[in-house]
Amino acid sequence: MSLKSLPKVELHLHLEGAAPPAFIRDLSARKHIDISGIFGADGGYRYRDFPEFLRVYEAATSVLTTPEDYRRLTLAVLEESAANGVIYSETFLSPDFCGGRDLGAWREYLHAIREAADQAQRDMGITLRGIVTCVRHFGPDKAREAALCAAETAGDWLCGFGIAGDETIGALADFAYSFDMAREAGLKLTAHAGEWGGPQSVRDALALGLRRIGHGVRAVEDLALVDELAESGVVLEVCPGSNIALGLYPGWRQHPISMLYQRGIKVTVSTDDPPFFRTSMTREFDRLAEAFDWDDGVFATLNRTAAEAAFCDDATRAEILKRLEPRP
Repeated sequence: MSLKSLPKVELHLHLEGAAPPAFIRDLSARKHIDISGIFGADGGYRYRDFPEFLRVYEAATSVLTTPEDYRRLTLAVLEESAANGVIYSETFLSPDFCGGRDLGAWREYLHAIREAADQAQRDMGITLRGIVTCVRHFGPDKAREAALCAAETAGDWLCGFGIAGDETIGALADFAYSFDMAREAGLKLTAHAGEWGGPQSVRDALALGLRRIGHGVRAVEDLALVDELAESGVVLEVCPGSNIALGLYPGWRQHPISMLYQRGIKVTVSTDDPPFFRTSMTREFDRLAEAFDWDDGVFATLNRTAAEAAFCDDATRAEILKRLEPRP
């Protein structure tokens, strides 16, 4: 079986960040919004460094302004994922961008996204679940409003809560109230850490009682932390292509995912914001196989780890694990 057709599980995907460039170009043309400067000659997103990436990202996602936009976006994103063998995905959603943290508006956006997810499951065989994220650099007060939106709409589909944004701004402990609110609503928790914030940001996430961490790769700079992660069974949502594209590591062979895996940490593979980094789940698997001589057995382990760490209900997890079983 080729790596493209290998069934895959993805846990770390930003819905807006997965918007195909053609989709954004078409939507901006429909709305008569000129954002042509963010595209390169090949039609893809264009940026030179991390600050410009953030500006291009914001410009691209600024045209997503209605529930219908998000319904169409969800279908476009899931079509790309399914074409790369993804059978289950969890996507980050933010009430900050879907209704300005107004609960009534958030419900409308969420309904449109769920409607598209249900259609994709019927037509494409891919299952999607949602994780609400507050935005760290927007501050703790706005995070509480986002957490309230998450708590009020928690259920079988919306199954998690986390935090994204600039890891270098503020202290993760300042968002403890939001995490407690989500936890009390039955949501499972994750947080972006250990990317730009260094190993201490991973320790800060552990202090909140989290069992999943987005990125987390800079834990390698603290071997005692590496051992702690391995012993505790915390799962890392690793996005190698994203880390390399943004200059965190110079190349695939220098990425620490192999060392983390060898040290017994539960790692998974995701794409983060795939079109911005010219990647897909197939490309991630192909490049990891090339860099570290990983075979199908390693990727099967990574996918099982992801399925077991997924925030979905047990019945959905059992179904996904069954689909990951080798075919005769």
